[in-house]
Amino acid sequence: MWFFARDPVRDFPFELSPEAPEGSPPGPWVLHRGRKKATGSLVSIFVYDVKPGAEEQTQVAKAAFKRLKTLRHPNILAYIDGLETEKCLHVVTEAVTPLGMYLKARVDAGGLKEQELSWGLHQIVKALSFLVNDCNLIHNNVCMAAVFVDRAGEWKLGGLDYMYSAQGNGGGPPRKGIPELEQYDPPELTDNSGRAVREKWSADMWRLGCLIWEVFNGPLPRAAALRNPGKIPKSLVPHYCELVGANPKVRPNPARFLQNCQAPGGFMNNRFVETNLFLEEIQIKEPAEKQKFFQELSKSLDSFPEDFCRHKVLPQLLTAFEFGNAGAVVLTPLFKVGKFLSAEEYQQKIIPVVVKMFSSTDRAMRIRLLQQMEQFIQYLDEPTVNTQIFPHVVHGFLDTNPAIREQTVKSMLLLAPKLNEANLNVELMKHFARLQAKDEQGPIRCNTTVCLGKIGSYLSASTRHRVLTSAFSRATKDPFAPSRVAGVLGFAATHNFYSMNDCAHKILPVLCGLTVDPEKSVRDQAFKAIRSFLSKLESVSEDPTQLAEVEKDVHAASSPGMGGAAASWAGWAVTGVSSLTSKLIRAHPMATQAETNVPQRPMPEGHPAPAPTPLSATSTTSDRWETQEDKDTTEDSSTADRWDDEDWGSLEEAESVLAQQDDWSTRGQASIAGQVSPPEHKSPESDWSNWEAEGSWEQGWQEPSSPEPPPEGTRLASEYNWGGPESNDKGDPFAALSVRSSTQPRPESDSWGEDNWEGLETESRQVKAELARKKREDRRREMEAKRAEKKAAKGPMKLGARKLD
Repeated sequence: MWFFARDPVRDFPFELSPEAPEGSPPGPWVLHRGRKKATGSLVSIFVYDVKPGAEEQTQVAKAAFKRLKTLRHPNILAYIDGLETEKCLHVVTEAVTPLGMYLKARVDAGGLKEQELSWGLHQIVKALSFLVNDCNLIHNNVCMAAVFVDRAGEWKLGGLDYMYSAQGNGGGPPRKGIPELEQYDPPELTDNSGRAVREKWSADMWRLGCLIWEVFNGPLPRAAALRNPGKIPKSLVPHYCELVGANPKVRPNPARFLQNCQAPGGFMNNRFVETNLFLEEIQIKEPAEKQKFFQELSKSLDSFPEDFCRHKVLPQLLTAFEFGNAGAVVLTPLFKVGKFLSAEEYQQKIIPVVVKMFSSTDRAMRIRLLQQMEQFIQYLDEPTVNTQIFPHVVHGFLDTNPAIREQTVKSMLLLAPKLNEANLNVELMKHFARLQAKDEQGPIRCNTTVCLGKIGSYLSASTRHRVLTSAFSRATKDPFAPSRVAGVLGFAATHNFYSMNDCAHKILPVLCGLTVDPEKSVRDQAFKAIRSFLSKLESVSEDPTQLAEVEKDVHAASSPGMGGAAASWAGWAVTGVSSLTSKLIRAHPMATQAETNVPQRPMPEGHPAPAPTPLSATSTTSDRWETQEDKDTTEDSSTADRWDDEDWGSLEEAESVLAQQDDWSTRGQASIAGQVSPPEHKSPESDWSNWEAEGSWEQGWQEPSSPEPPPEGTRLASEYNWGGPESNDKGDPFAALSVRSSTQPRPESDSWGEDNWEGLETESRQVKAELARKKREDRRREMEAKRAEKKAAKGPMKLGARKLD
């Protein structure tokens, strides 16, 4: 039986890349790219071919193999595996590139920053300090060819071929025999007199000076060129001169050299080096230090190299979130680094973390996720959104913190295109109905209306028919003036979803009622919308054949493209809604007086009526609204596409809200101060269990009960000096017609009896019930009066007399 010897190279778990060798530095080794057969992960493979008559070089290569295998340090080339045969030596390390090739590639791509070079040199000096001070080893080969760079931009010290012990064990330094390497030897090595007194690190520090010269000036032509620093930074020149001084005794220890360069104003005293040093020791840092570090990190990431962010910062951020309880502070730098990743890498590394974050109960985490959703929404697929993201996001609609409710509403604009039928047309609409009808914050009610108008094209035809008219009609009766404007603009922006009958019988009557609104901005938008709807009706009246074309979207399935049709027809409306919330909220991030024209909700008897105070939710005054809206109206069709460019603003800075509200209970309500007293608040648990009953469209869009007359001392919006460009010297003819503060009772019924509106049907039923109750009262009083008349006519009855009639 024949037995065949196995080929160890063929059985080796790593294979060489078919590409040409990556480099052949001075010395016995040739560097190849390679990969692991099982996983395909990239590695570097140093290959030495044993040649006859080169026993000395073979011994040097084997010694380097042994040294690299036993030395472990973050700044020394990391050994992975090796193979030794009679014909060759293979040393597998982490994937690296020779420093010379790396610097040339970076220069061709736009140049290296000084901070990157400072950290690279810091790593090499730290590796030398480890060898000399901790291991008593002399590297004896510090040069450009002995330094390699990994994928994160970290510099690694290799080239251990000629290393020897500083204690003299095993003889002196091995002979190199390669002129390219011998030019880096210090001058005292040629002094055979033995009078030169030197430290054990003196030769390596001279070679370090040569390396610094080459990093900034290119290959070293001869030793005499070291006298001219060339392009070496001025902050490094004094320390460089110490390295290449003729007296080896004064050359500093590597550890002291690092201290000198990291002193204030030193070459290695910069943000990049500090960040790297912190990341190396992050596991032993205090939680408070980590929090501060991550908060400041995002400011510096823009100036850091992309490879460093992807391969060094990102793993630390993921580890800090997964195991370090870093919390919300990692989100901003995490998403910033995520911009450098490919779509596949983002799915593998970022998305699993984001999905896990959404299930967190940390309020700071949730609001940061909502604020930065636009940075990762494109990487989320629909099943993930509907099953793992949306069920957690909707909890924000019921949060006691108004900032979280507001951010949750805004996030729906990004999530709506990815929601399925049930989540979009049922669950989301219930929450929107509840917010628009019952939320005590005017800006949140306004934002809900704005968002509904923006996502209208994604709704199904039946939902649009049932919701849009009722919702926008409800918004036009809101006590918060910007909400009424949002309702008008919502009608105009979704005009293509209404039939001609709806326009004539439902929408125009509502808009006509706003032509006498106390706020001029509301009146202006109402008149524009009326003119637009009338022109549409008139065009169909002149040419009835256009009816099918005009109503083609009414019963059409949901489509994001239909939003463009709305924008092309009513550019002024789209522009107004797009800039709506930023005007409300961003102009003055302090307080609002936009609801001062509205009476307070009824207070219990015996409690004094509060003075008109601004809401904590920020907005602008009505005059500022008027001025900015008038600017928008001049753009008309040219601004039609600004529907998607809106900056929603924020109720208040999330950090300040969360700093004041640390729990989920009653402290969340404490910051909601203002003129509109909140309704009776249930506990969060009851809200979570009963939202289905409270958030239905039939109840959500109902008209609230008529408010009581305003308390004494309450001023109308027209009586305030809003500080706008127009003075109040001229009387406002609509000042006495405030929608919510008029002393005249509101009409209890209207002429739209055939309109099937959920809210108006309920109002009609209430009016009929009231009329029936009045009739019963009148009948009762009439019967009592008749009995009294009969009794008075007959006089009192005698005791024991029998009543005959």
